[in-house]
Amino acid sequence: MTRDSRKKKNIEVLLVDDEKGFLDVLSNRLSRRSIQATKAYSGTQAIQILRKKDFHVIVLDLKMEDMDGIEVLKIMKTMAPELPVIILTGHGSSTREGLKFGAFDYLTKPCDLAELMDKIDQAYQTLNRPGDRNTDDDSRFQIRRT
Repeated sequence: MTRDSRKKKNIEVLLVDDEKGFLDVLSNRLSRRSIQATKAYSGTQAIQILRKKDFHVIVLDLKMEDMDGIEVLKIMKTMAPELPVIILTGHGSSTREGLKFGAFDYLTKPCDLAELMDKIDQAYQTLNRPGDRNTDDDSRFQIRRT
């Protein structure tokens, strides 16, 4: 997917990481590449945001202070089972567990921005596969807000 096609699609990503500086830089870099990023600095905050807004893709850190990323992933998958979640972590040992609980894929920190963009694009493409229930350019998974 090219930058121009990303811009037309307005991909909305929820970034979840308790490393504020890292998340701020990542958000800025993604926004310069036509990705609309919303930041959550904790698992709790991410769940609260997800209850209020729909997203195309989530990028989730596994090791956070307030909640374990696997627990956040489980809650997110209850709220929106088909919403693609990309795990971004410095701790590779938990990634298998994340995939077991429905993560789309994972990357280890530090990762190349182009590699992350490719994963986001791949995850976004799962929203618009022929035969899926959502086929318009701005489809997002509807969140079960409980």
